[in-house]
Amino acid sequence: MKHLDLGCGHNPRNPYNAEEVFTIDSSLNTSPITTTSSCQLGLEPIPFENNFFQSVSAFDLIEHIPRQAIDFTQGQYHYPFLFLMDEIYRVLKPNGIFFALTPAFPAKQSFQDPTHVNFITEDTASYFCGKDPHAARYGFKGYYQIISNEWVLPEECYDLEVNCRLRWRKLRFKYLKGGLTHLKWELKAIK
Repeated sequence: MKHLDLGCGHNPRNPYNAEEVFTIDSSLNTSPITTTSSCQLGLEPIPFENNFFQSVSAFDLIEHIPRQAIDFTQGQYHYPFLFLMDEIYRVLKPNGIFFALTPAFPAKQSFQDPTHVNFITEDTASYFCGKDPHAARYGFKGYYQIISNEWVLPEECYDLEVNCRLRWRKLRFKYLKGGLTHLKWELKAIK
């Protein structure tokens, strides 16, 4: 099984315990357990062939990918987030899984970092799902099915061994602290 972790920095993630882990980041890391490539996600194609991975993850990444940009050389709009979602779909095998964790609206964490330019809501994932996804009108070519689209504490996904303490903390944040901060997506590539 092959897994790709996008925007990994110096801490690659492997949520499905794949045997082979590949990573992409804007700066190359030299981890001996992964094969790392450099790529400007949302602007350049993911440097792997079609249907190469069983899973792809993006921990705290998609909020940094702009929804819209202008290509001044061509005088045209470009949609980096849609392009990235297409590229993830392209490199996933049929029924491959895209796992994303992102701070989401209305949590203040989605706005407090000035490099967050893509504000995700609990309805954003559905834009890429179904036989005729809404994002298709802007050029999206994929077709995902939602497996999971839920509010979580980030620690639940960083350390996938959830214990009672985290469950209690999740309930406390949900009911006493004004809500959870991150959305977890698991989307299946239907091909």
